Amino acid sequence: MNELIRQFRHTFVESAVNLVPILLIIIGFQLFVFQSVPENVISICIGFFIVIVGVTFFLMGLEIGIFPLGNNLSSEFLERKSIFLFALFGFALGFSASIAEPAIIAVASQAGEITNGTLDPLTLRLIIATSVGLITAFGIVRTILGWNIAIIILTGYVIVLVITYFTPPAIIGLAYDSGGVATNVATVPLIVALGIGIASALQGRSVLKDGFGFVALAAITPMISIQLYGIFALGSDFGTQTLEFVSKVEDEAHYENGFTIIKVISDLFKTFLNLVPIIGTILIFQYLVIKKPLANVSGIIFGFIFLIIGLYGFIVGIKLGLFPIGESIAVNLVQMNNVFFIYLFAFLIGFGTTMAEPALVAVIKQADKMSDVRLNVTMIRLLVAIGVGFGILFGAYKIVNGYNIWLLITMLYSIVVILTIFAPKQIVAFSFDLGGVTTSEITVPIVTAFGIFLATNIEGRNILLDGFGLIAFASVFPMITVMSYSIITNLKK
Repeated sequence: MNELIRQFRHTFVESAVNLVPILLIIIGFQLFVFQSVPENVISICIGFFIVIVGVTFFLMGLEIGIFPLGNNLSSEFLERKSIFLFALFGFALGFSASIAEPAIIAVASQAGEITNGTLDPLTLRLIIATSVGLITAFGIVRTILGWNIAIIILTGYVIVLVITYFTPPAIIGLAYDSGGVATNVATVPLIVALGIGIASALQGRSVLKDGFGFVALAAITPMISIQLYGIFALGSDFGTQTLEFVSKVEDEAHYENGFTIIKVISDLFKTFLNLVPIIGTILIFQYLVIKKPLANVSGIIFGFIFLIIGLYGFIVGIKLGLFPIGESIAVNLVQMNNVFFIYLFAFLIGFGTTMAEPALVAVIKQADKMSDVRLNVTMIRLLVAIGVGFGILFGAYKIVNGYNIWLLITMLYSIVVILTIFAPKQIVAFSFDLGGVTTSEITVPIVTAFGIFLATNIEGRNILLDGFGLIAFASVFPMITVMSYSIITNLKK
């Protein structure tokens, strides 16, 4: 127990430090740019504290429950020597984790509201969940057989870009963003643990080279499937009609103040329900397929309890603290009619939210812990955060000027292809996964709201065509920064 308390204290301090960049950005804009103090400053401060507590519980849950569970499951399936059963488990896990993921539900709901029901939220969720399930199964087979992940991922991106050329323009941004939200806070740690577990258990495999790539693959397939849905189900004229921004979407970024014991218990139970499909999938395969009791049951139980508390803390803290201040800053920026400050805020909020992203911290630390190559954890986090900052800046520039997303994405992924050729092979899959990990629980809601708000308040912009797509840019730029750094570092040796 003393060790658990010590670990909690250390993680709490680390989580608080991680949120410092966001605080500095917000305080700086309020005091030096707007020269005002928000009216609800006390509730915003409380929200930030709750986020810190939530991040702490979340990271603790991953460390004591989720990562060990993923490694154990990999070992158990490999012992049975049945690739089919392992792949079937991968599909069930990917599907069950995605169908109930809050970020996917939120983005699908926004798309449904903006199009007045033309895009059915449940259909979008089923398409994304099926895509993630299939590619998780494929990723398991790929890791076991040792297929080259770089070639597979690059082929996937080529397919994405070719299909994009034929896709109705209004759904392109949503399709790319769907790839970002598919790699979510609940799914990423577990599938990363599966990949690392497979690479660690198989002789001759490298954790960095062979254990990563799952997240990148899970981001590609929803892009393809949503665009195919747009081509064959919606038609080329989809989205050409005028779309009105409806209040229900905006209301999703708010949290009703006031806490009661019943409300807290109810919200915790709702958070638990989001994890039930994952828990159910694990238990079914563990007891009916593997036919062995779970190892370290107490650690797994505590891990999921901590995860539930952490996720609940995220939701409450973000909506109580980050959303109100983010909306306030966005309103002030548009009213100032100064694009420089819009771009500056876009970069800084991308950088700050990424530095605070718990899934990113957890995955980098796990990679450093399990790999035989020592990683500079702080430097990688900075590179990823800078990449996301430039991604959001680039996306904001696109919205302000109304540029074609297909041309921009094609240009960026062409750069990624070139860098992949020259980057050290050990770092390629890891770099691709970092692009997916960044679009998680903290980053997605803030970035999505920012993009929709800009598209709503800039004359001549289509909400569906221009409002979505920021997450896609936030995903691709970290790949560029991390691989560029690895190439430069390699040349200096």
